[in-house]
Amino acid sequence: MSLARIKKGDKVYVNAGKEKGKTGTVLKVFPQQQRAIVDGLNMVKKHIRRRTEAEQGGIREVPAPLPFSVLNPYCGQCNRGVRVGVKVMKDSSKLRVCKKCQQAI
Repeated sequence: MSLARIKKGDKVYVNAGKEKGKTGTVLKVFPQQQRAIVDGLNMVKKHIRRRTEAEQGGIREVPAPLPFSVLNPYCGQCNRGVRVGVKVMKDSSKLRVCKKCQQAI
């Protein structure tokens, strides 16, 4: 079984597009579509219909998914988005490590 490059809760760096240079936390991952929703990035306006009398409809800003190809895991040691390697531990568990400084991500 392979280890995912980007997981829910990871801090990621955006390396392309209108959000280039920004960082954020992954809220949700869609592995089949190779996309992830990042908190506060790629915001789009969505028209919401009122479903009940108490609920209010209108236009809300919600984050849209970003493709994995523009996201890199963020290394706190290097202070930048980095490539990720996999290190197999003695108990045969896998650990994601920064390719530059070899620290766990």
